[in-house]
Amino acid sequence: MQVNSEPTTRQDPARPAGATHPARGAAAVVGHHLSAGDAEKAAALRKMKLLALGLLIIMAIVFVFAFALQKDYPWLQYVRAAAEGGMVGALADWFAVTALFKYPMGIKIPHTAIIPRRKDQIGASLGEFVETNFLSEQVVQDKLASVNIARKAGEWLAAPGGAERVAKEGAAVIRGAFKVLNDDDVQAVIEGMVRKHLLAPPWGPPVGRLAERIFHDGHHHQLVDLLVDRAADWVTDNHETVSRLVTDRSPTWVPQFVDGLVGDKVYVEILKFTRAVQSDPNHQVRQSIDKYLNDLAQDLQHDPKMIARAEDIKAQVLGDPEVRELASRTWGTVKSALLSAVDDPQSDLTIKFKAAVRDFGTRLVNDAELAGKVNAWIGDAAGYLVRTYRKDIAGVITDTVARWDAEETSQKIELQVGKDLQFIRINGTVVGSLAGLVIFSAAHLVFG
Repeated sequence: MQVNSEPTTRQDPARPAGATHPARGAAAVVGHHLSAGDAEKAAALRKMKLLALGLLIIMAIVFVFAFALQKDYPWLQYVRAAAEGGMVGALADWFAVTALFKYPMGIKIPHTAIIPRRKDQIGASLGEFVETNFLSEQVVQDKLASVNIARKAGEWLAAPGGAERVAKEGAAVIRGAFKVLNDDDVQAVIEGMVRKHLLAPPWGPPVGRLAERIFHDGHHHQLVDLLVDRAADWVTDNHETVSRLVTDRSPTWVPQFVDGLVGDKVYVEILKFTRAVQSDPNHQVRQSIDKYLNDLAQDLQHDPKMIARAEDIKAQVLGDPEVRELASRTWGTVKSALLSAVDDPQSDLTIKFKAAVRDFGTRLVNDAELAGKVNAWIGDAAGYLVRTYRKDIAGVITDTVARWDAEETSQKIELQVGKDLQFIRINGTVVGSLAGLVIFSAAHLVFG
């Protein structure tokens, strides 16, 4: 059964739990806020109650007239017997139905008002029933296997509106997350991660190992070539600068023409030297550079003094203010980029995300192996949840029913099933009439 609004926990202290005010019946729930469906059920319940009561009244009227006239019209004895049986059946079934929900006529007859008095036990039994019969790991896994969720999900994701819906909901989740997250807290987390994973470990050994691999494979030669080429170009384009440096450093008593000759000679030698280094891959200078760099890589890994110097450089480059600024810029950049991307349907992120969703949906439809893995994962996950939390899930039913007010709970349940129960009263009236007629006819036939 489905109850659309949870009963409150109000309890009138003037009467015990489970007792129903004489002026209130199942129709009293109409005074509460009802959904359109519940209002319709309440109206149907009232109609069925009036119908059952109307049949009882008709049987009573028929009985009175038949009883009064049966001496003048002997055949009315059969009518009287049928009406009498119908009244007995109607009253008996009225008592049975009423006893489920309240005390008949307010009289506390034993074993009546069953639902108000035993709602907690009913809630516990209902929770146990659901746990045993519905929250079974095998039942859930068999149901999921028969549904083939992966294929259905793939068809929906591959459809035109599926990826758009996922992207829209994902954007809403991201925007909601950014509204909930506190910028200072996130920056503190980023700062902590930077300190733990970037600043706390020593830089020297890992940088030395990385440099050693780079130098061993010769990847640094292109950089050396670039530096040598730039040096040769500078010497070629700065003849006057070299000559002036020589002149500025020569003694004042040296004649000027001698300074010019010496400056030219120095320039030519420097130019020849740089071009030799530039053209010869095995030049001594290049070899010296290689040796220096390899020694530096080894010192970064094994020399305590060099490792300490590297740590000093790290501390100078990434002090507390710099780390905080780095965390702030990182979070601000990520936040701004994501918000801009999710708000723009034509952004690269949104377009690629939709394409990835559609591609994944198509693969789920066409790739039986992938679909099987997804179905197996879903089944295992559902089985784990049921196996681990089945008591907690079923406990929701038990705890919820325990919090309900006894009288209002009875009214809510009667609202859901009362219409069908009124058929019991109607059937009791009809069956009682037939039974009364048959019994009287048989007795009359046997005993004359």
